[in-house]
Amino acid sequence: MVRNVITTILVITIAASITGCSATRHAADTQAGLQGNRLTVGQVQKEIRKGMSGAEVAAALGSPNIVTTDDQGREVWIYDKISTDRVVSESSGYGTLILFGYRGSSGSSSTSQQTLTIIVKYDNERKVRDYAYHTSRF
Repeated sequence: MVRNVITTILVITIAASITGCSATRHAADTQAGLQGNRLTVGQVQKEIRKGMSGAEVAAALGSPNIVTTDDQGREVWIYDKISTDRVVSESSGYGTLILFGYRGSSGSSSTSQQTLTIIVKYDNERKVRDYAYHTSRF
């Protein structure tokens, strides 16, 4: 009798541990899902240099959101990127433990927002004369 009670407690403990491990795995999966190919500060730092043409900048960063001019009539390109990422991971299971059924589920979700503003200023010869950027993640 005592042996059956100990076995039952052991099986319940193992099942609870497995569910906890599954939730940890889901949390890691959701964080990995937030990563991907996107415009980043690192890409700006690596790709953009003073003296580049507009075509080279467009090849590196894509089309700007806004094209305007400064007070001297020189072009200014503005990239304003805002992204919201939401990743959800869920699973459920059903098993039989000795004399009763066990049903469990686990999951995780993660939401993240990021902004990136890049300002590229051109000279009179349409070459990059200066650039700046700002990023935030919340």
